[in-house]
Amino acid sequence: MTSIGPQLDEELLLAPRSSLDRPWRTVVWNDPVNLMQYVAHVFRTYFGYPREEAERLMLRVHHEGRAVVATGPREQIERHTEAMHEYGLWATSDKGDG
Repeated sequence: MTSIGPQLDEELLLAPRSSLDRPWRTVVWNDPVNLMQYVAHVFRTYFGYPREEAERLMLRVHHEGRAVVATGPREQIERHTEAMHEYGLWATSDKGDG
């Protein structure tokens, strides 16, 4: 049987709608290596966050163990996560909390 139009991924068809609506995100994790000032510097330098926002995110990483530093399309988030690795930070990409 031939199909007309784009083929839909079966996983997308079966996924709950709410999981499709969640944006991808870059999460930076606390680590025993990087100084807090360096982490804030990375957030300011790479993301362009103002000093106050960079420090707020850095403190969240320090006190809560992690912080979401970016959300958006998967490709963009994967680039951000890779950049965090290049700066020496522990970071992951995921689909976000439901």
